[in-house]
Amino acid sequence: MVVGSCQLRLAVPGSTSLKDKRRVVRSLIDRAHRRFNVAMAEVDTLEHPGVATLGIACVSNDRGHAQRVLEQVVQWVEGHCEGDVMVLGVELI
Repeated sequence: MVVGSCQLRLAVPGSTSLKDKRRVVRSLIDRAHRRFNVAMAEVDTLEHPGVATLGIACVSNDRGHAQRVLEQVVQWVEGHCEGDVMVLGVELI
């Protein structure tokens, strides 16, 4: 069993309150879960309305598959986010 994890930091432009940020982040998390069947949650910068840090996890029986899924999720988030996306780390265990 391989567990892949990734951490992303997103800029959430136009978000002036935590409620605005939660709406954007919740929508992104729900769509990513449905599309890629990964677990995703906001894990840091919870009190900053313009920044979100997301943790992504996937479980697979193949290391290469887990790596590809995480890469696809990152590319998808970059394509669906209006702000900058920074990959903080990727780990396969």
